[in-house]
Amino acid sequence: MSRIFKFFVRHVEHALARGLLEFLRVLPHSLAWRVAERLGLAAGTLMSRWKAVAESNLCRAFPELNSRTRHQIRQDVYRNLGRVAVALAKVPYWTDHDVRKHVDFVGLENFRDGEAKGRGVLLLTAHLGNWELGALAHGAVVGPLHVMVRPIENGLVDRLVTRRREAHGNRVIKKRGAAREVLRVLERSGTVGILADQNTLASEAVFVNFFGSSAATNKGFAQLALRSNAAVVPAFARWDYSAKRHVVEYGPAIELIRTGSSAEDVVSNSQRFQKTLEDRIRMYPDQWLWIHQRWRTQPERRSGDERISQG
Repeated sequence: MSRIFKFFVRHVEHALARGLLEFLRVLPHSLAWRVAERLGLAAGTLMSRWKAVAESNLCRAFPELNSRTRHQIRQDVYRNLGRVAVALAKVPYWTDHDVRKHVDFVGLENFRDGEAKGRGVLLLTAHLGNWELGALAHGAVVGPLHVMVRPIENGLVDRLVTRRREAHGNRVIKKRGAAREVLRVLERSGTVGILADQNTLASEAVFVNFFGSSAATNKGFAQLALRSNAAVVPAFARWDYSAKRHVVEYGPAIELIRTGSSAEDVVSNSQRFQKTLEDRIRMYPDQWLWIHQRWRTQPERRSGDERISQG
């Protein structure tokens, strides 16, 4: 009975996801954004856990903010999730002309400079603004790239989303065991985008400072950068409230720290990368995914016989 129920749930989730994306796709452009923002707000209201996680994260990162400001940031985060859904619905079907019509590109010379070095480019990015639109817009206008993703648990939904993520020549790399494939892409002077702002297991992590607290950071990004010597270029797709359009921004390449100690270099560069993300999140706190438990995993501590570790 459990198997039948799970089968039913998977297919219902898939039908709902596909229906939502098709609904948003056929709506006129401006109406789709407004409808999706309201759907995001509705989802945020229903998901009480999101509020609890966001409140905890915001209090940790910005203890000076009052409750009204935190509430407004949460509301904006939910609206932003709606805009991410619109990107998955519409951008795979846009031409490069459509993308240029709705998206601005800033700092593209930084990406081109990194690309010109011939060692591949690692795009350092985060769940800030519209990460789905950023990858798709890059593929349509700048050139195809590979994106590393964590598969969605529901395989049907995962395939649905992957087909959209792989529009405009982009390709998805599944996170588990991805290092070899990423290195192959970089060896061919390709581009790989990696969301580097999520919590990870202690076994995969180095612990660095993020908003003044210890945060488990996947050491794989720094290891890939050091091993490949690829250019590390920060890239984000933020929402411009005044213009009502997205802006894809590329920052100057981040110079790698090399001391001769591989362990120290992984920690030092991971810290540098997280500081880059933190600085950008501080600029646009209303567009980061505060509903993610970024500080969940903490270093193991010993106090007498007590051991504290959470993964």
